[in-house]
Amino acid sequence: MIKNKWGCIPFVLLGFTFLNTACAQIPPLIPTGQAYVNEERLVERSTILFNNSKYLLPLKDLDQLKIASVHFSNQYASAFDSLLNKYNKVQAFDGRMYNGAKTLADLSADLKWYNTVILQVTDADLNNPQILDFINSTQKLKNVIVAAFGSGTILSKLNNVAAPILWSERLTVVSALYSAQAIFGGLPVTQKLTRTYSPAFAAGMGFITDKIRLQYTVPEDAGINAGNLTGIDDIARQAIAEHATPGCVVLVAKDGKVIFNKAYGYHTYDKAIPDQITDIFDLASMTKITATTVEAMKLTDEGKLNLEATLSDYVPLTRNSNKNNIQIRELLMHQAGLIPDIKGFEKVKPTDHSTDSSAAYPTRVSDHYFLRKDYYKDVMFPEMLSSPLKTRGQYVYSDVSMLFMMEVLENITSVPENVYVQQQFYKPLGMQTAGFLPLYRFNQNQIPPTENDQEYRHSLLDGYVHDPTAALMGGVAGHAGLFGSANDVAIIYQMLLNRGTYGGTQYFKPEVVDLFTSKQSAVSRRGLGFDRWDPIADRHYPSKLASPQTYGHTGFTGTCIWVDPKYNLVYVFLSNRVHPDVSSKLGSLNIRPRIQDVVYEAINKGM
Repeated sequence: MIKNKWGCIPFVLLGFTFLNTACAQIPPLIPTGQAYVNEERLVERSTILFNNSKYLLPLKDLDQLKIASVHFSNQYASAFDSLLNKYNKVQAFDGRMYNGAKTLADLSADLKWYNTVILQVTDADLNNPQILDFINSTQKLKNVIVAAFGSGTILSKLNNVAAPILWSERLTVVSALYSAQAIFGGLPVTQKLTRTYSPAFAAGMGFITDKIRLQYTVPEDAGINAGNLTGIDDIARQAIAEHATPGCVVLVAKDGKVIFNKAYGYHTYDKAIPDQITDIFDLASMTKITATTVEAMKLTDEGKLNLEATLSDYVPLTRNSNKNNIQIRELLMHQAGLIPDIKGFEKVKPTDHSTDSSAAYPTRVSDHYFLRKDYYKDVMFPEMLSSPLKTRGQYVYSDVSMLFMMEVLENITSVPENVYVQQQFYKPLGMQTAGFLPLYRFNQNQIPPTENDQEYRHSLLDGYVHDPTAALMGGVAGHAGLFGSANDVAIIYQMLLNRGTYGGTQYFKPEVVDLFTSKQSAVSRRGLGFDRWDPIADRHYPSKLASPQTYGHTGFTGTCIWVDPKYNLVYVFLSNRVHPDVSSKLGSLNIRPRIQDVVYEAINKGM
């Protein structure tokens, strides 16, 4: 058994690590397995929502919210806040810090830029009239949600509060976790008050809410014995021990519940930075479906993109080329006859790049490598236009197809693809890390590095896209360039598994999801943009036990996402197997499919 530096045995639950309370008072000990499920059911039966006539809960329109969470004496505040941050960025404030030289008026000032404030209160907190005044004054200025914990006597102290009150009679770590998830719709509120505490809180009162987002729980909550998932640990450790990858993150969501999310190893083999479940990975070709294809789906749903139309209908510069009559459908199925890729760094001339940025060299490729202005327009796009069509009608996997798709999409929307997907998908879905060009928003320590490229870029690629073509395009391309965490990947693919709906918003109609993710090709296993289950049995792709409904994609950097509607399953594996140089061991050891099969076996074994 591996122990940490405190001599405690850490375990991962609900996607974050807690320590046994024998070693540390905070975070608290959380029940595991069926004990957790039993306590969660007790919490559900004792959790009631009041004052929700304006339907503030569960929270929606996440891209419009700036959220703060304030706690006073709640001993489980760290667990509560950790769960909130699974859904959106939430800044925690310790109200006890405003009980001296700083006052609650100072707290109000510090909350100035937040439009939504979640207040965690216990019975003891509400004995303080200053806290009650703070709640009443804040609700006049902002959206306030009161998460109240304790016996029913707490309610009579909240008679004058008009803001939504989510009350849990149980004051436990599980009730904190439940309430945090209920605020965002990860769990439903199902109960009404059974007795009267005051005229404002009378028997029969209470608002019912739906589950609209991912829940974070234990495997037993989805009918799976956690012990049957330990094989994931063994396979991940084998990958690291055999230098298939320095580290990885695995996430499993079953029935809309994240039941496994664990990080293994380190960013690099020198073991300087341990992998975290919040790490931001280069997703490589997962970009094709997580950015380009979902944008194509939305535009198809809106009637702005016609799959039977041709490239020349959307990209005028193709009209005098051999690409003019390629159908959009052919691009998405990799059957347009396009070459796999165009030339990369080997074609760049010394005069095309500089070690410093300037008006003449604005495109940042990596540290101390800047490409000249309009290099894509002058060199790369003409090469795409003039490239031969040798295999039209056959399946030949092509990055160039997704480069052309990006041109199509941007000509329709007049918005850069990276901006469009951020605005239309990632921000409203609550995907906090997903996006292109991560170094504009995040520290390199959060991003496991990929290759140490000494041939062209002469640097370790950390936060810069690994793919050479995407790099020369400045980090934004239709086939590569997207970065994100496992949780973010799970969110958008749960939306697809839900057939287009998540968080109370429909991103596209169910039939559009069905069209793109089902088998569309007569000559390959592919859907539209999506890779799929392979009917050739001895390939075991994406894994031995995956159903024929399975869709998703892999990424060259050592990543994959697979959605299996038959099992209501989302499986995410992220790694940086190309560090410090490209290795084939992750594939030869079948790490990704073997872990996926452990999940299927655990599902089939049940409890």
